[in-house]
Amino acid sequence: MSRSPFTLLDTAVAPGKQAHIEIPVARSVSGQMQMLPVHVFHGKTDGPVLAISAAIHGDEISGVEIARRLIRKIKPAKLRGTLLVVPIVNLFGFVAGSRYLPDRRDLNRSFPGRESGSLASRLAWIFRTEVLERADFAIDLHSAAIHRYNLPQIRVSPSAKRAVELAHAFSPPIIIKSALRENSLRALAMAEGIEMLLYEAGEALRLDRASTRIGLNGILRVMEKMEMISLAPEKRQRPVPFEATRSIWVRAPRAGMVNLRKASGAIVERDQVVGHIADPIKPEQEEVRAPVSGLIIGDARHGFLNRGDALLHIAQLGDEEGDLDPDIEARLSHVMLDEHEIV
Repeated sequence: MSRSPFTLLDTAVAPGKQAHIEIPVARSVSGQMQMLPVHVFHGKTDGPVLAISAAIHGDEISGVEIARRLIRKIKPAKLRGTLLVVPIVNLFGFVAGSRYLPDRRDLNRSFPGRESGSLASRLAWIFRTEVLERADFAIDLHSAAIHRYNLPQIRVSPSAKRAVELAHAFSPPIIIKSALRENSLRALAMAEGIEMLLYEAGEALRLDRASTRIGLNGILRVMEKMEMISLAPEKRQRPVPFEATRSIWVRAPRAGMVNLRKASGAIVERDQVVGHIADPIKPEQEEVRAPVSGLIIGDARHGFLNRGDALLHIAQLGDEEGDLDPDIEARLSHVMLDEHEIV
């Protein structure tokens, strides 16, 4: 029995073919129609449907570059199943260099959306009905906030068994099992029975080679694990990632110039000096120590901070020996916040 075409809107993509389809979203204030671009790769043989999305936050451009490179690599004639790639979900924010939509709403807090709702709600509804609900599995690509950097990492729900397995196939430096956030894409996917990986890497409005390389190679390894493609043996080799379930932000103890001794990717011990904050005019400076042992998964890239600003993000590896300060224990146990929620 021959394989059926994959139909999106009024376009039918034949087996072994690909198509670039633009879904109308809404007109901008200048009168131009803004689209949701979807690249469809429909393999010759049956298999799963994988959805890849980037730039739900318009200033998170690392995922856009990963998606662009992925599009260039995939050959539908050699693909099993169907790959849907949305390189820019929030085109409004991408053009403006902004995390948000013009209505100042966060798209990743607007799911499941409504057809007749706000701009954010409508875009969420279109993405859900036209892309997400067509998928068996999904990978969503993100970056840190502006002036902060995230070590490449996968965030996954602890209860999503298939996603945890595929997170290991992706093989980032660290896998973080974190709870779902209400009205997020990841929470919607789980509610719809579609498991998802969330890839965090790099910095808003900037590209870096490591984030791109790790993200692209990770997606390809996931696709091989899903039996959608075959990779050369050397491409299958992957390091064993760290795993964590808790993390904590270290905050600046005073205002001043930032001088870090350790940055993302470094393993630190509890009470180790990781840097200091210096007075820009006087010789005074104050040490910053790690409150827990772990791996630094994020760091501030701003040269100066106010007291209490987020400085380093440390993922706790294993269980701490000895009692922790109650405040530190409480912060470790909180739901992991989105980057814009860290102030």
